[in-house]
Amino acid sequence: MSTRKIPFGGDYNPEQWPRPVRDEDWSAFGKASIDTVTLGVFAWSYLQPDEDTYDFGRLDEIVAEAVAHDATIVLATATGAMPPWLAHRYPEVNRTDFEGRHHVYGQRHNFCPSSPVFRRLSVELARRTAERYAGTPGLVAWHVGNEYGGACYCEHCAAAFRVWLRERYGTIERLNDAWNATFWSHLFSDWEQVVPPNALSEHWRGPNHTAFQGITLDYRRFMSDQLLACFRAEKDAIRAVDADTPVTTNFMGLYQPIDYHRWAPHLDLASWDNYPPGTREHARMALAHDLMRGLKDGAPFWLMEQTPTITASRDVNPVKRPGVMRLWTWQAVAHGADAALFFQMRQSRGACEKYHGAVLDHAGRTDTRAFREVAGLGAELAALGDAVVGARTPARVALVFDWDSWWAVEMTDGFNRHVSYVPTVLQYYRALWQAGAGVDVVPVTADLSGYDVVVAPLLHLLKGDVAARLEEVARRGGTVVSTFYAGRVDEDDNAYLMDAPGPLGALFGVRVDETDSAEPGATNPVTLRVPGSADDGAAEVVSGAGLVFEVVLPQGAEVVGTYGSDFYAGTPAVTRNAFGDGEGWYVATALDDAGVAWVVGQVLERHGLVGPYAGVLDLELAVRERDGVRTAFLLHHGLEPVEVAAHASGVDLLTGRELRRGETLRLDPTDVVVLREHP
Repeated sequence: MSTRKIPFGGDYNPEQWPRPVRDEDWSAFGKASIDTVTLGVFAWSYLQPDEDTYDFGRLDEIVAEAVAHDATIVLATATGAMPPWLAHRYPEVNRTDFEGRHHVYGQRHNFCPSSPVFRRLSVELARRTAERYAGTPGLVAWHVGNEYGGACYCEHCAAAFRVWLRERYGTIERLNDAWNATFWSHLFSDWEQVVPPNALSEHWRGPNHTAFQGITLDYRRFMSDQLLACFRAEKDAIRAVDADTPVTTNFMGLYQPIDYHRWAPHLDLASWDNYPPGTREHARMALAHDLMRGLKDGAPFWLMEQTPTITASRDVNPVKRPGVMRLWTWQAVAHGADAALFFQMRQSRGACEKYHGAVLDHAGRTDTRAFREVAGLGAELAALGDAVVGARTPARVALVFDWDSWWAVEMTDGFNRHVSYVPTVLQYYRALWQAGAGVDVVPVTADLSGYDVVVAPLLHLLKGDVAARLEEVARRGGTVVSTFYAGRVDEDDNAYLMDAPGPLGALFGVRVDETDSAEPGATNPVTLRVPGSADDGAAEVVSGAGLVFEVVLPQGAEVVGTYGSDFYAGTPAVTRNAFGDGEGWYVATALDDAGVAWVVGQVLERHGLVGPYAGVLDLELAVRERDGVRTAFLLHHGLEPVEVAAHASGVDLLTGRELRRGETLRLDPTDVVVLREHP
């Protein structure tokens, strides 16, 4: 979607305020170069006060105000939370939780996605909203629902799950085979015998402790698909009226319950809400941005929400330090964001988000630090214009991210329940990020032909022809990296009846003989040696490894790292295998950050992909490119000033300063340079 500049603004709830306050808000928005508002996200209860009545009068007035101020409008279908009358008239729309408790009305992620009543009424509201506002001046996107998530285990979902299973497997015999149902006398003879896997059936001690991983894995796939069906039904209602305006919903980045890759083909543009769990999360945010960009094959995404100051949902909610909001926004743009929006524009006067950060506080002041920083950023984005809108982010490294492996790894019995998917993936991504490599985060189904390096941590569950495509990367000269637990199970989460790492064995040239585990904190030193180096210790690094220690027998692979203790001392912990013109690296243990960085550095050096600022801690370089013109973003996340040599000649689009390649560049903490590189 092309716009004249990066849209800047965010969630606005003017229905909460009288007209004089709204007039003050629009004046303040003008001072901050805010040009975009997301309207109506939680408006259902006043748009439809009862089943037979629709009243768009208030929203008409709000939309008219936005049009009068020449605003860009993202208009929601208002179905992000049900109105009270709906839940009370039709109690079946309320969810049944994992413990089997049927809920009453409350909160917001509160509807059963299999409820015919909810589906009927939400689609009708979306249809009426689209009929009324399609063609509105400034309307650039439809916003369906809000932060979809959660799960339901009611009878409606049980019935829908059985339908989903019949469509997936066709026969009860195939279902029994997929679920290994001969175990514990689970052979099903009729579809009606299948019930949702919850605390009353297949689980104990929580959602990740399940007797039959195949059943739970399928239910997670099903629930993701059911929520998607709700989104698609509303989108179809919009499309019957408006054939062109993009339709999206706001994702939540590294969010486990929904497989965003399954959703991606049904969104016209990807968008997400960035609320990192801590204050030093720059690599995690970069991973999430790249994941969102990868949903649409590298197309730009929208940053639909971020807070200007604090969140309101954590036990401790620290304020963003001076310059951090600007820095994090530019990081999003650097990784492919074509919009920079906030939640929220004005603080609510009550309920759980009354202290959530906002552009305007309860007093509506424009002389606060938060507002001044928002206004400064708005001026920069306005001056930037469309310089990077639509620009892509070139990368020669792919990081594979897979929801099925995420789900399967974290509910697998045996081995070590302390192994978590996202922290492991993030560890490898952080090493790539710190080394300055451009990275695409891709699904297992992605075309890998354009990448020199493919990193696939914890690729536990193999789908389709992914093993063959990874082999092809190495065969043509590329490098593939994976880790412990890789290639253990098929798409049904059943173990391969072959040596681990299963179909990946030939690529990595190893056989896993045993898998040892340890409590958090227990370590085994791993000595890493540069391949081909002299055996004199000069090229050695020692990494502290933990959690998992696979005992590996090389089947042609070269030993790069060895364990230092226990009965497998001296045996391989890291290997490199020549395959075709390339190689496959296998990391059989959970190395510490330094060890992962060493492995990643060796791989990147082979392909000449180490960035110019790789040795500078927390200094990020990201590039967007359009029509052969490169724009480089230099972002300083560190806590102390640094001086570096400029990697290229160009002009800083934020200051107008001309830079020459090699010129000394001083960067203070939170500094940003947007360098339009000269050819």
